[in-house]
Amino acid sequence: MPVLPGAEPFRHEGGEVGVLLCHGFTGSPQSLRPWADHLAERGLTVSLPLLPGHGTRWEDMQVTGWQDWYAEVDRELNALLERCSQVFVFGLSMGGALTLRLAAKHGDAISGIVLVNPGNKVHGLAAHALPVLRHFVPTTKGVYDDIALEGSHEVGYTKVPLHAAHSLRNFFRLVDGELPQVTQPLLLLHSPQDHVVPPADSARILSRVSSHDVTEILLEQSYHVATLDHDAERIFDESYAFIGRLAPSVGKKGSTAGG
Repeated sequence: MPVLPGAEPFRHEGGEVGVLLCHGFTGSPQSLRPWADHLAERGLTVSLPLLPGHGTRWEDMQVTGWQDWYAEVDRELNALLERCSQVFVFGLSMGGALTLRLAAKHGDAISGIVLVNPGNKVHGLAAHALPVLRHFVPTTKGVYDDIALEGSHEVGYTKVPLHAAHSLRNFFRLVDGELPQVTQPLLLLHSPQDHVVPPADSARILSRVSSHDVTEILLEQSYHVATLDHDAERIFDESYAFIGRLAPSVGKKGSTAGG
């Protein structure tokens, strides 16, 4: 199937410091592309993969699960680790959960992680019905385009395939159990007004990770897809400063940032 316009994966060969960006459930690289461009323009090596089943049509996602999505970002991370001296992982929504699992599994190989409105749980009564309901009802209403900024839009599916949603629920449970294994420096930015992922998810993550270097920032002007919203520039600037603090060569003359 052809990829939706704007949903293509993105890679940029830059310097010795690399960043892997993980997009969200039913979304696509389009939601993170401005962030990826911001980092690439500053000389970083950037990888923004398209997760399996995403960026085409919802029917393609119906036959994928968390193992497929995680395998893709794990593969991209390993490629960056071979290429770069330091690697950071950033994630939005479910991409935040993927980031946390990578952090739990790869340990010190990852220099730091940045999470934007990370998901930790499938909420509501419907979540408990998913194991059975998914066999009778293929989809439910989509969760894309939760953006406060007028004129800004997310490329995503208008429907959520329930087999995939069931897999997401299982994945969140798995990652929740692995949170104590996360020790890397952590920057977490989240929106108090998020109509997809409640603030309770960020609070739970912060309470369970073992990271000592933790920064929490509230995105007061944005909804769920904050990377395309009013606070986007703040996310870009804060995350680049986070890298600069942990990878001192970044931003200096003659360094990965290219002067």
